[in-house]
Amino acid sequence: MTTPDTPTLLEFPCDFPLKIMGARCDDYAQAVLEVVLRHCPDYDATGMEMRPSAKGTYLSLTCTVRATSKTQLDALYHELTAHPLVKVVL
Repeated sequence: MTTPDTPTLLEFPCDFPLKIMGARCDDYAQAVLEVVLRHCPDYDATGMEMRPSAKGTYLSLTCTVRATSKTQLDALYHELTAHPLVKVVL
């Protein structure tokens, strides 16, 4: 587990891509966007990339956020991974 004091190789602020995968359903992209905006209010939703899986069961979303700190990224990652519609965050 990382703490706010854990060293990071990232230099802030920086653009940081997050790949978020979950079951393809009507509310999935909007739910992910709401979480991202809570942590990165200046995120431009038009930059969200969507890619369905080969069978169309899952949807991968890529959101490149402007990260300002490790604490911000950690909080965003934890909220996304705890969301019931999200399966994996990379």
